[in-house]
Amino acid sequence: MYYGIQLAASGALTALYRTDVLSNNLANLNTTGFKPDFAYTRQRDTARVEDGLDFMPSNELLEKLGAGAHMAPNAVDFAQGPLTQTGNPFDLAIEGQGFFVLRTLDDGGTSELRLTRDGRFTLDASGRLVNATTGLPVMSASNSPIILDRSLSASIDADGTIRQGGEKVGRIRISDVKNRDLLTRVGDGMFTLSSGALGQAVPATGEIRQGMLEGSAVNAINAMMGVQAAAKSVGVNFGIIAYQNRMMERAINTFARIG
Repeated sequence: MYYGIQLAASGALTALYRTDVLSNNLANLNTTGFKPDFAYTRQRDTARVEDGLDFMPSNELLEKLGAGAHMAPNAVDFAQGPLTQTGNPFDLAIEGQGFFVLRTLDDGGTSELRLTRDGRFTLDASGRLVNATTGLPVMSASNSPIILDRSLSASIDADGTIRQGGEKVGRIRISDVKNRDLLTRVGDGMFTLSSGALGQAVPATGEIRQGMLEGSAVNAINAMMGVQAAAKSVGVNFGIIAYQNRMMERAINTFARIG
């Protein structure tokens, strides 16, 4: 019976985690460029298999029951979000595949890249094109910050070419990754690529749309239904735990009286 409680507890824990993930998706329903997470579970191997103890004796029925559920790594849904017209010349959206590239400095002073679909950009006091949310500089095709004349208007072509006063002054870099499983979410709508996987970066096929922003890719109805289903699963598993406790209590009280 304790084994039954263990199985139900694993189901409750995985359902609680799915609830957290889906609730976070819902909370970012209106976040620019947000890409939702999918929470996956997998069956946990029995103790003999998990610990490599196949030579040990075991109970055939318990082996068939399995060992409950485990969380598998989350996956990110990189589907295109809806594009909305804003009229702000430094609001940019990518239609198609790819990411804007930002640069940051870690505590060790080495430069790191961040990939994002959040195209809310602005000019800082020195004229650098930066992400309005984080203040991180936007990288050019030559992998350097973009400096613009604050007194001139800017037009931005689909390939990222920036023009001021009729002259080309730079081009925004947009990159993609061959294997997006290598991307790690780091907050503020940004992703990072491990140093060992930098060779996965490739030129993006998407096009930039000036004066537009990409909305969240969260499907509100699917996310709400997912939260409800996960919450129901939590309740069911807690109900099984309560039932197992009652069975255990009855067995103890019955055998105690017989003794």
